[in-house]
Amino acid sequence: MKRSKIVKYLLIVLPILIGIGSSILTRDMMIEYGSLNKPALSPPAIIFPIAWSILYLLMGIASAIVYSSKSSENRTMGLILHFIQLVFNFFWSIIFFNMQQYMFAFIWLILLFLTVLSMTLNYRKVNLAASLMNVPYLAWLTFAAYLNIMVYILN
Repeated sequence: MKRSKIVKYLLIVLPILIGIGSSILTRDMMIEYGSLNKPALSPPAIIFPIAWSILYLLMGIASAIVYSSKSSENRTMGLILHFIQLVFNFFWSIIFFNMQQYMFAFIWLILLFLTVLSMTLNYRKVNLAASLMNVPYLAWLTFAAYLNIMVYILN
């Protein structure tokens, strides 16, 4: 198998593995989340793994598309931002659930959002479809920011 094909498959799988790793590390503390005061628009717990699974898959496919595109500064910067946002994404759960630092988690989430926005704008210069695949992620992060700040306020 060609190296570029292996890299594409790894790019698709990596966000999913990041999500699984984060989920494993925060699993016990997510149970405590159920006892917190939550905002009115808080969805049922089952929605979170479904939404995140879809988002991680879209992230991976988008990064593989960008990787497969013609080499350019925007492609390189987009992929760098992809890896940076994965780090932010991974640690948000630990900050929110394990450390229960809700305000710091909110600030971290804003930085994550800005990184994903920058990545999406870079992707747009490389491949429109890859960019559009991140729009649901940005929307979900916006909703997550609402949930995060409201948990901080209510608790």
